[in-house]
Amino acid sequence: MGEMNLERIVTISRDAEIHRLARKHAYEVFGADDPTDALEIAKRIHPCMILCDYRFHPTSVREFLKTADNSLANIPVVVFGGNGTNERLAEEFAKVKDYHFLETSEGYDRLGRIIDKIACACRGTKSESRQNCQELSPTNCTRDTSRFFADDLSVMVSMVGKSRSVLNTLRMIRVVAQSQCNPVLIVGETGTGKELAAKAIHTLRHPKQPFVAVNCAALTANLLESELFGHVKGAFTGADRDRTGLLELAGTGTVLLDEISEMPNDLQAKLLRVLQEKCFRKVGGIKNIPCRATIIASSNRNLRSEIQANRFRRDLYYRLDVSPIVLAPLRSPGRRTDIKLLADYFLETSTICPEKHRQVQSLTKLAVEALEKHEWPGNVRELRNVIERAILLETTNRIGLGAIVINSTECGQASDHLTSGLIKGFSLAKAERELIFRALQETGWQKTRAAALLGITRATLYAKVKQYNIGKNSCVANDHSKADREEAFASPFSLTAC
Repeated sequence: MGEMNLERIVTISRDAEIHRLARKHAYEVFGADDPTDALEIAKRIHPCMILCDYRFHPTSVREFLKTADNSLANIPVVVFGGNGTNERLAEEFAKVKDYHFLETSEGYDRLGRIIDKIACACRGTKSESRQNCQELSPTNCTRDTSRFFADDLSVMVSMVGKSRSVLNTLRMIRVVAQSQCNPVLIVGETGTGKELAAKAIHTLRHPKQPFVAVNCAALTANLLESELFGHVKGAFTGADRDRTGLLELAGTGTVLLDEISEMPNDLQAKLLRVLQEKCFRKVGGIKNIPCRATIIASSNRNLRSEIQANRFRRDLYYRLDVSPIVLAPLRSPGRRTDIKLLADYFLETSTICPEKHRQVQSLTKLAVEALEKHEWPGNVRELRNVIERAILLETTNRIGLGAIVINSTECGQASDHLTSGLIKGFSLAKAERELIFRALQETGWQKTRAAALLGITRATLYAKVKQYNIGKNSCVANDHSKADREEAFASPFSLTAC
């Protein structure tokens, strides 16, 4: 046997011996049911070698070799034969460069030598790129994340999304930024990215000037007034020196008044005066100071409703409501298509668990479907928390349905939740059986794809199918009530590799 291992091998076989050999010679083994499935996997992961057995019809193998030769140049293919029973197939392979046909009796030793040769070639021709790939870490990795953004502006402020809603928002941001509109109002639910929109306006209008933000809900009325306008020495108890306010510090830059609906009424009146007269006075001062900054106000509340409840001044609202920028929630039809894009972005850029940065690489289809069905009251911020929580919980290289815990309180109650799920004649085994059955139905009984959906290996899936005696005519769906099935699939369980 060879002493070197390859990074990735794709196997096209149902023979356990072939998979065992592959695992001995590779750090990662990807199983495929047929040549077409293998081709899709190979295009995605670009393996070092493809290992298959002779059981496939020569026509399909030749078609695979022809396709692979065009799209996956220089990837060796090794075929295990059947002790002299495949002379014709051996002749076909002998005509093609970089393809090896091995008789079973000689194959084990020769496979090791072939792998040594492939490994040496890979290290000789691709050592620089491979070394770079292995040495990358969250601290020194320069990631190409441009695919997550609609344009250069969204890249600069990290506004992820390519949906119709995001494109409309970016268009409106450009219109407002290129105008003399001041003040600017941005409205949207919590977590929709109002501060990112404000930074985008600032970046387009005066990128070299200061950007200062203040949360109107985080300060008392007196502190907020002093923070905005500044104060003179002796203006109130504790004012032992003059203080410059944010409106003055911003100069010709931008001041973001976040959650302006939380600003007290008397301070709203003072802000209205600043917007109308373009000047202000420090607390306790008598000198007018010009206000040259762009003032951007944001709110997660419906300001018209706040006016009706006498919590927001009508005159200030109409002063702000010149050309409002509205950010759609994540659950809206126009933005729901961004959910998977955002999830992939958070997965790729998260630093919550550096040792898993390269380990957890993607989400299963069922996990994505669960994300897309959720209403996301916390919007993008909530989605980010769910993905980072999944990174912590996931033990495989793909985030599966079991790691998607929408309600954070379920993390500490998972074991209790699973125990309570056994009531009413329902069990975890039944839930696991139905989940496997559904995944197989979803993929047209392509076991490799079903295993990928479930976040388990193909070998584990075969074992589970055999254990539960699952077939196309299985009456899995009738084993328990619909309510019980929905309850089970809401549980945060996952399938683990055997």
